[in-house]
Amino acid sequence: MPGWQKLYHELKDDNFEIISVAQDTGGVKDAGPWITAAHPEFTALIDQKQEVTMLYDMVNVPTAVWINEQGKIVRPNEVAFIDNRYTFMHHMDAAPYIAGIRDWAEHGAKSPFALSEEEVRHRLAPESPEHAQAAVEFGLGEYLYANGLGTDAIPHFKEAQRLSPDNWNYKRQAWALSDADRDYGTNFMKEVGKLGGKPYYTPRQLPDVKKADDARPSPPDPDKKNQ
Repeated sequence: MPGWQKLYHELKDDNFEIISVAQDTGGVKDAGPWITAAHPEFTALIDQKQEVTMLYDMVNVPTAVWINEQGKIVRPNEVAFIDNRYTFMHHMDAAPYIAGIRDWAEHGAKSPFALSEEEVRHRLAPESPEHAQAAVEFGLGEYLYANGLGTDAIPHFKEAQRLSPDNWNYKRQAWALSDADRDYGTNFMKEVGKLGGKPYYTPRQLPDVKKADDARPSPPDPDKKNQ
């Protein structure tokens, strides 16, 4: 979060805001200490019911969505690292994405990183019936857990993972609420090891920053205007 805070300070005068949402069934008890330690100056929320995950089919963290001043999504769900601390695991360079945020903050709708409505609709494909059912199963599991029925929640968490096998949010949260090895026969590191070269994160689709700068029209020359 410190890296995001630095970027927020850099861009906040360009009408740029950050809203972070912790997806944590444990709520303030689990996520609160991390937020407090980070001292964020932007808005930091906790989504105890995983509503963002289920409504927008977010399958991993950190995930970001870009929303313009009119409240419209201009870049849907994609992995969003502020630095390269975990590159050894996901092999994704943070720099092009951060450059894209800076370009968008400066140029708004003219930025090539701000997608057209047509492209946003294309990338936000409708949920499959399986993903919709997975959200229901996961929500039921969370309800049971919150009401002291953790053992009864496990079959529903397992079913959510079966229906949406690429959703790491469902996996990590379920495993965090019990003994993963005992109750699920696996854990986070074992599952990552099973990927066998398959990307842990869906690769981003970003325009080339240099090409974007070259393609952008130059501002008018005031000296030529006055000739």
